[in-house]
Formats: sequence, C-alpha cells, structure tokens
Amino acid sequence: MKTFGGRVLFLDRNDINTDEIIPARYLNESSREALKPNLLEDLKLGSFDPGRDIAGKGAVVSRANFGCGSSREHAPWALEVNGINIVVAESFARIFRQNMYNCGMIACELSAAVLDEIFGEFSGLDTELAVDTAKGSLCFRAGGKEKTVPFTLEGFEKALVEAGGWVEYAARKY
Repeated sequence: MKTFGGRVLFLDRNDINTDEIIPARYLNESSREALKPNLLEDLKLGSFDPGRDIAGKGAVVSRANFGCGSSREHAPWALEVNGINIVVAESFARIFRQNMYNCGMIACELSAAVLDEIFGEFSGLDTELAVDTAKGSLCFRAGGKEKTVPFTLEGFEKALVEAGGWVEYAARKY
C-alpha cells in the first residue's frame, strides 16, 4: 500500500474543477508523466504559482466541490504523477472522487468547520500531513503545532486504496 501524506498544498477555494486541475488541452498526452508539468497551471488563486508551489507536495487541502466539471481520469493522474496522493476537502464531485479511489488515492472529506480550523492554524506554514489509514486519522504538523482529526475510510474505498487502485484490486479478485 502507498504511503499517504507529505507536505501540504493549501488551495483555499471552492469548486476547483478538472479543467483547472489538468487543462483539457493536455488530454491527448500518451503518458501520465507528460501531464506532470501542467498540473494546476490554469488555476487562478491569489499568489499561487504552480511552478513554485507544487514541487515536493504530497497532499492538497481545499474546500467544497473539489474536482467538479467534466469527468476525466487525467485529473487524479496529474495529481499522482506529481506525488500528491490525498486530497482533503469538504466535498468532491462524485466522479472525481471515484476516480481518485480507482487510482488507489484518497479523497478525504472533512466538515467545513474542521477545514476552517486547519486553514486557520496551518495555511501559510510549511505543513506536513501524516495519514494513518488503519486508525483513520490525519495529523497536521507545522511550526510546533499539531492537530489530529479522524476520517472515515472503509468498505470498497478502503479495499481500492489497500490494493493500489481498481486495476490491482480487479487483478486480485477476478
């Protein structure tokens, strides 16, 4: 099973869509690796600079309705090829959320109130996220502060994450 977490990229906005995650003009690329330099390049968000802000990150923390827009596996692929394997948000577009799990990644939903606390305490700091899938906990650490919050990962989604995604799950089961 993958190790989840790492340094956090905070994207403080609702409705980040799949065209902002990976622009449609790159959907004809023949490999996931070709998507790597284009992750979030069309995202307009304050002083966010994808060339500067994505490198070395392993997690995204955002707001509601992450991954809305057109359905495509390329959005989770572009995150994953950049080393990001967990997105924490209030909610996700249904198909994006399932595509994350199909890739063996985690789409973790937390309440708006908990996200407000996390943004308030950690946004702007060099924050690390440790994910314990067995215990169902997220631990945010930065600047001498630490906050642990529970999350739910069970059933088929847990099986997909443990297998490494749908293809690996299917290879074991069928």
